[in-house]
Amino acid sequence: MKQLALDLKLADYARFETFSAGPNAAVVDVVRDVAMTAGRQVHWLWGAEGSGKSHLLQAAVAAAGQQGQTCAWLPLGAVGMAPEMLDGMGNLGLLCVDDVDRIAGDAAWELSLFKVFEELRSCDGRLIVAASVPMAQAGFKLRDLASRLASGPTWKLQMLSDEEKLAALQLRARWRGLELTDEVGNYLLRRTERSNSALFSLLDQLDSAALAAQRRLTVPLVRSVIESNDSDLAT
Repeated sequence: MKQLALDLKLADYARFETFSAGPNAAVVDVVRDVAMTAGRQVHWLWGAEGSGKSHLLQAAVAAAGQQGQTCAWLPLGAVGMAPEMLDGMGNLGLLCVDDVDRIAGDAAWELSLFKVFEELRSCDGRLIVAASVPMAQAGFKLRDLASRLASGPTWKLQMLSDEEKLAALQLRARWRGLELTDEVGNYLLRRTERSNSALFSLLDQLDSAALAAQRRLTVPLVRSVIESNDSDLAT
Protein backbone atom coordinates (compact mmCIF):
# COMPACT_ATOMS: atom_id res chain seq x y z
CA MET A 1 0.00 0.00 0.00
CA LYS A 2 1.37 3.42 -0.95
CA GLN A 3 0.77 5.32 2.25
CA LEU A 4 2.77 7.94 4.10
CA ALA A 5 4.83 6.64 7.00
CA LEU A 6 3.36 8.57 9.90
CA ASP A 7 3.39 5.78 12.47
CA LEU A 8 -0.41 5.71 12.11
CA LYS A 9 -1.69 2.25 11.34
CA LEU A 10 -5.05 1.48 9.84
CA ALA A 11 -7.17 -0.80 12.02
CA ASP A 12 -7.13 -4.36 10.70
CA TYR A 13 -10.94 -4.44 10.54
CA ALA A 14 -11.32 -1.11 8.73
CA ARG A 15 -12.60 -2.36 5.40
CA PHE A 16 -15.79 -1.61 3.53
CA GLU A 17 -16.83 -5.24 3.73
CA THR A 18 -16.76 -5.15 7.55
CA PHE A 19 -18.89 -1.99 7.81
CA SER A 20 -22.51 -2.75 8.60
CA ALA A 21 -24.23 0.09 6.78
CA GLY A 22 -27.76 -0.11 8.17
CA PRO A 23 -29.39 3.23 7.27
CA ASN A 24 -26.07 4.55 5.90
CA ALA A 25 -25.81 2.47 2.72
CA ALA A 26 -25.92 5.54 0.45
CA VAL A 27 -23.12 7.24 2.40
CA VAL A 28 -20.97 4.11 2.29
CA ASP A 29 -21.44 3.93 -1.49
CA VAL A 30 -20.34 7.55 -1.86
CA VAL A 31 -17.20 7.10 0.26
CA ARG A 32 -16.30 3.95 -1.66
CA ASP A 33 -16.73 5.75 -4.97
CA VAL A 34 -14.57 8.66 -3.83
CA ALA A 35 -11.87 6.23 -2.71
CA MET A 36 -11.84 4.30 -5.97
CA THR A 37 -12.42 6.94 -8.63
CA ALA A 38 -11.81 10.60 -9.33
CA GLY A 39 -14.72 12.93 -8.62
CA ARG A 40 -15.69 15.86 -6.44
CA GLN A 41 -12.63 17.09 -4.63
CA VAL A 42 -13.96 17.47 -1.09
CA HIS A 43 -16.60 15.63 0.94
CA TRP A 44 -17.69 16.44 4.49
CA LEU A 45 -18.72 13.39 6.56
CA TRP A 46 -20.25 13.92 9.97
CA GLY A 47 -22.03 12.07 12.73
CA ALA A 48 -22.03 11.36 16.44
CA GLU A 49 -19.18 9.54 18.15
CA GLY A 50 -19.42 5.86 17.35
CA SER A 51 -21.31 6.35 14.10
CA GLY A 52 -18.47 4.84 12.07
CA LYS A 53 -16.67 7.86 10.61
CA SER A 54 -13.16 6.62 11.40
CA HIS A 55 -13.96 3.15 10.08
CA LEU A 56 -15.13 4.56 6.75
CA LEU A 57 -12.16 6.91 6.35
CA GLN A 58 -9.71 4.10 7.03
CA ALA A 59 -11.63 1.80 4.70
CA ALA A 60 -11.36 4.42 1.97
CA VAL A 61 -7.59 4.66 2.43
CA ALA A 62 -7.25 0.88 2.49
CA ALA A 63 -9.23 0.53 -0.75
CA ALA A 64 -7.36 3.34 -2.48
CA GLY A 65 -4.03 1.91 -1.37
CA GLN A 66 -4.89 -1.49 -2.77
CA GLN A 67 -5.33 0.22 -6.13
CA GLY A 68 -1.84 1.67 -5.88
CA GLN A 69 -2.97 5.21 -5.11
CA THR A 70 -0.98 7.47 -2.80
CA CYS A 71 -3.18 8.03 0.22
CA ALA A 72 -3.19 8.77 3.93
CA TRP A 73 -5.50 8.84 6.95
CA LEU A 74 -4.78 11.57 9.48
CA PRO A 75 -6.70 11.46 12.80
CA LEU A 76 -6.43 14.97 14.22
CA GLY A 77 -7.73 13.80 17.58
CA ALA A 78 -4.73 11.53 18.11
CA VAL A 79 -1.96 12.43 20.56
CA GLY A 80 0.99 14.28 19.09
CA MET A 81 -0.72 15.80 16.07
CA ALA A 82 0.85 19.03 14.76
CA PRO A 83 0.13 21.21 11.70
CA GLU A 84 3.45 20.17 10.17
CA MET A 85 2.08 16.67 9.71
CA LEU A 86 0.13 17.99 6.73
CA ASP A 87 3.33 18.97 4.93
CA GLY A 88 3.69 17.05 1.69
CA MET A 89 0.15 15.69 1.68
CA GLY A 90 -1.00 17.98 -1.10
CA ASN A 91 0.29 15.61 -3.76
CA LEU A 92 -1.74 12.60 -2.60
CA GLY A 93 -4.46 10.97 -4.62
CA LEU A 94 -6.64 10.69 -1.51
CA LEU A 95 -6.37 12.33 1.89
CA CYS A 96 -8.79 11.43 4.70
CA VAL A 97 -8.72 13.82 7.66
CA ASP A 98 -10.49 12.59 10.79
CA ASP A 99 -11.80 14.82 13.61
CA VAL A 100 -11.25 17.94 11.51
CA ASP A 101 -13.47 20.01 13.82
CA ARG A 102 -10.85 19.50 16.56
CA ILE A 103 -8.59 22.06 14.90
CA ALA A 104 -11.25 24.65 14.01
CA GLY A 105 -10.19 28.03 15.33
CA ASP A 106 -6.49 27.13 15.47
CA ALA A 107 -4.82 29.53 13.05
CA ALA A 108 -1.76 27.37 12.34
CA TRP A 109 -3.80 24.26 11.69
CA GLU A 110 -6.33 26.10 9.52
CA LEU A 111 -3.62 27.65 7.37
CA SER A 112 -1.88 24.30 6.89
CA LEU A 113 -5.14 22.61 5.92
CA PHE A 114 -5.97 25.40 3.49
CA LYS A 115 -2.57 25.04 1.80
CA VAL A 116 -3.05 21.29 1.48
CA PHE A 117 -6.52 21.82 0.03
CA GLU A 118 -5.13 24.10 -2.66
CA GLU A 119 -2.31 21.67 -3.45
CA LEU A 120 -4.76 18.78 -3.72
CA ARG A 121 -6.96 20.79 -6.04
CA SER A 122 -4.04 21.57 -8.33
CA CYS A 123 -3.21 17.87 -8.77
CA ASP A 124 -6.78 16.49 -8.76
CA GLY A 125 -6.43 14.90 -5.33
CA ARG A 126 -9.52 14.11 -3.27
CA LEU A 127 -10.18 15.07 0.33
CA ILE A 128 -12.64 13.46 2.74
CA VAL A 129 -12.97 15.12 6.13
CA ALA A 130 -14.91 13.78 9.09
CA ALA A 131 -16.33 15.72 12.01
CA SER A 132 -18.91 15.46 14.76
CA VAL A 133 -20.91 18.42 13.43
CA PRO A 134 -21.97 19.86 10.05
CA MET A 135 -19.52 22.18 8.33
CA ALA A 136 -21.53 25.30 9.24
CA GLN A 137 -21.21 24.48 12.96
CA ALA A 138 -17.51 23.56 12.98
CA GLY A 139 -16.27 27.09 13.77
CA PHE A 140 -13.50 27.64 11.23
CA LYS A 141 -12.09 31.17 11.33
CA LEU A 142 -10.17 31.22 8.04
CA ARG A 143 -12.90 32.17 5.61
CA ASP A 144 -11.13 30.82 2.53
CA LEU A 145 -10.76 27.43 4.20
CA ALA A 146 -14.38 27.41 5.35
CA SER A 147 -15.60 28.20 1.85
CA ARG A 148 -13.43 25.45 0.35
CA LEU A 149 -14.64 22.84 2.83
CA ALA A 150 -18.24 23.90 2.20
CA SER A 151 -17.83 23.61 -1.58
CA GLY A 152 -18.50 19.87 -1.68
CA PRO A 153 -21.36 17.66 -0.53
CA THR A 154 -22.08 16.90 3.12
CA TRP A 155 -23.04 13.42 4.32
CA LYS A 156 -24.46 12.47 7.71
CA LEU A 157 -24.00 9.06 9.31
CA GLN A 158 -27.01 7.88 11.27
CA MET A 159 -26.65 5.86 14.47
CA LEU A 160 -27.69 2.22 14.31
CA SER A 161 -30.73 0.77 16.06
CA ASP A 162 -30.21 -2.09 18.53
CA GLU A 163 -31.14 -4.60 15.83
CA GLU A 164 -28.65 -3.00 13.44
CA LYS A 165 -25.97 -2.96 16.14
CA LEU A 166 -26.50 -6.69 16.65
CA ALA A 167 -26.09 -7.24 12.90
CA ALA A 168 -22.91 -5.11 12.95
CA LEU A 169 -21.49 -7.11 15.84
CA GLN A 170 -22.24 -10.38 14.08
CA LEU A 171 -20.61 -9.13 10.88
CA ARG A 172 -17.45 -8.12 12.76
CA ALA A 173 -17.48 -11.43 14.67
CA ARG A 174 -17.69 -13.45 11.43
CA TRP A 175 -14.79 -11.46 10.03
CA ARG A 176 -12.77 -12.48 13.10
CA GLY A 177 -13.81 -16.10 12.66
CA LEU A 178 -16.27 -16.09 15.57
CA GLU A 179 -19.89 -17.11 15.80
CA LEU A 180 -21.96 -14.56 17.72
CA THR A 181 -25.44 -15.91 18.30
CA ASP A 182 -28.45 -13.67 18.77
CA GLU A 183 -28.57 -14.74 22.44
CA VAL A 184 -24.99 -13.71 23.14
CA GLY A 185 -25.25 -10.56 21.04
CA ASN A 186 -28.38 -9.39 22.82
CA TYR A 187 -26.72 -10.11 26.16
CA LEU A 188 -23.89 -7.81 25.12
CA LEU A 189 -26.31 -5.06 24.20
CA ARG A 190 -28.12 -5.35 27.55
CA ARG A 191 -25.05 -5.46 29.75
CA THR A 192 -22.59 -3.00 28.23
CA GLU A 193 -22.35 0.53 26.92
CA ARG A 194 -24.13 0.59 23.56
CA SER A 195 -21.81 2.85 21.62
CA ASN A 196 -20.33 1.12 18.59
CA SER A 197 -16.77 1.80 19.74
CA ALA A 198 -17.41 0.22 23.18
CA LEU A 199 -19.19 -2.79 21.71
CA PHE A 200 -16.49 -3.47 19.12
CA SER A 201 -13.74 -3.01 21.71
CA LEU A 202 -15.44 -5.58 23.92
CA LEU A 203 -15.80 -7.94 20.95
CA ASP A 204 -12.03 -7.73 20.41
CA GLN A 205 -11.53 -8.67 24.06
CA LEU A 206 -13.92 -11.57 23.68
CA ASP A 207 -12.04 -12.75 20.62
CA SER A 208 -8.83 -12.91 22.67
CA ALA A 209 -10.58 -14.54 25.62
CA ALA A 210 -12.25 -17.19 23.45
CA LEU A 211 -8.95 -17.97 21.74
CA ALA A 212 -7.09 -18.25 25.04
CA ALA A 213 -9.77 -20.51 26.57
CA GLN A 214 -10.33 -22.45 23.34
CA ARG A 215 -14.04 -21.81 23.76
CA ARG A 216 -16.80 -20.45 21.60
CA LEU A 217 -18.59 -17.24 22.54
CA THR A 218 -21.16 -18.01 25.22
CA VAL A 219 -23.07 -15.93 27.75
CA PRO A 220 -20.91 -17.24 30.67
CA LEU A 221 -17.71 -16.29 28.82
CA VAL A 222 -19.07 -12.84 28.02
CA ARG A 223 -20.20 -12.40 31.62
CA SER A 224 -16.77 -13.28 32.95
CA VAL A 225 -15.05 -10.75 30.67
CA ILE A 226 -17.52 -7.99 31.58
CA GLU A 227 -17.15 -8.74 35.31
CA SER A 228 -13.36 -8.68 34.95
CA ASN A 229 -13.56 -5.28 33.26
CA ASP A 230 -15.87 -3.97 36.00
CA SER A 231 -13.46 -5.25 38.64
CA ASP A 232 -10.52 -3.51 36.96
CA LEU A 233 -12.46 -0.22 36.86
CA ALA A 234 -13.31 -0.51 40.56
CA THR A 235 -9.68 -0.94 41.67
